[in-house]
Amino acid sequence: MQNRRETLKQTAVVAGLLAAAGFPQFAQAAVNKAAFDAKSVQDSAKAAGAKSMAESKDVTITGPDIAENGAVVPLGASTTLAGVKHLMIMVEKNPSALVAMFNVTDAVDANFSTRAKMGQSSDVYAVAIMNDGRALWAKKEVKVTLGGCGG
Repeated sequence: MQNRRETLKQTAVVAGLLAAAGFPQFAQAAVNKAAFDAKSVQDSAKAAGAKSMAESKDVTITGPDIAENGAVVPLGASTTLAGVKHLMIMVEKNPSALVAMFNVTDAVDANFSTRAKMGQSSDVYAVAIMNDGRALWAKKEVKVTLGGCGG
């Protein structure tokens, strides 16, 4: 099984090969390393192009109230807003906050889900980075139990 760093490295290699083959638009859509390396939700959003952050009812985060297995926590993010550039899923108390970043256009239904590793209970965020630099977010608390004991 690949970890996130290996996947990111392979994505960068593929993007480099596509750029060398004359497909520069794919290389540009590669990995935003600074956003993934950021330690906080705000720093990650800023690295992805956010100029200001505001809570919004137009952005939705989904996940369990209680996750019995912190190794595979199902999380989802969605919005129906037009003008979204990136939709991000973040876990506040993870060593690196950004779990996933999806590049979006108005031709894409901005509704994504993934599984994240969470070492402890934390707020999780869905952040929509808009074309004008606004970052609109929603959050939800997910409690992680150890072995399903309800700690």
